[in-house]
Amino acid sequence: MLRLNKGRYIAREGRSLADVQAAQALRQRCFRDDAPDADHFDDICTHILIEERTSGDLVCCFRMLPIRNGSEINLSYSAQYYELSGLSGFDGPMIEMGRFCIDPAWTDPDILRVAWGAMTRYVDENGVEMLFGCSSFQGTEAAEYYDSFALLRDRHLAPKRFLPRVKAPGVFRFAERLRRKPDAKRAMKTMPPLLRTYLVMGGWVSDHAVVDPDMNTLHVFTGLEIRAIPPARARLLRMGAT
Repeated sequence: MLRLNKGRYIAREGRSLADVQAAQALRQRCFRDDAPDADHFDDICTHILIEERTSGDLVCCFRMLPIRNGSEINLSYSAQYYELSGLSGFDGPMIEMGRFCIDPAWTDPDILRVAWGAMTRYVDENGVEMLFGCSSFQGTEAAEYYDSFALLRDRHLAPKRFLPRVKAPGVFRFAERLRRKPDAKRAMKTMPPLLRTYLVMGGWVSDHAVVDPDMNTLHVFTGLEIRAIPPARARLLRMGAT
């Protein structure tokens, strides 16, 4: 069972119903405010909790859904929003990472590093070959993120063989609609931290964002082939996983 002690934080696998409920409560504060954040995927996912060592406060959580290979891609949460037949032929183990959130009261950048350390250990221990999920921008106004979307269009679109197609009723087709040249500094400032980390590791995204009023987010499908991670970056990740 996964457990990682790093500095003032402990990352561990949820062991009980109380752990899952604590994660759901943090997700509610981050995503919904006025409604519980729970669904049937909670019953089949592995939940990772990151706690401050001294206080025991839950500062971050996420969940992971193991998928045997691309033939099971339609079992994923993301498949509700994206047409993912391009990934159906992927023949290695996959993990969908979702509901990632950090308590807004905690701004320590080490929390994200510990989270990636825990993900790296899980990926290595389970022979995972692709990590994927939905990366969310807060709110549903695409105009606030035009530079970020333009940068994604120019540098980080999925390979054509994997490119997700439109399925959700409400989408922003940024690769098709945006004509602006991105301001790289502004783009990275408004890029979600989790997505920034995916991108520096060689991750890629869909050519459109789903408008999700239920979660009050815009999200892009995000994929990362583990073998595509630059060697220097992979070494840093594994240092963080020990």
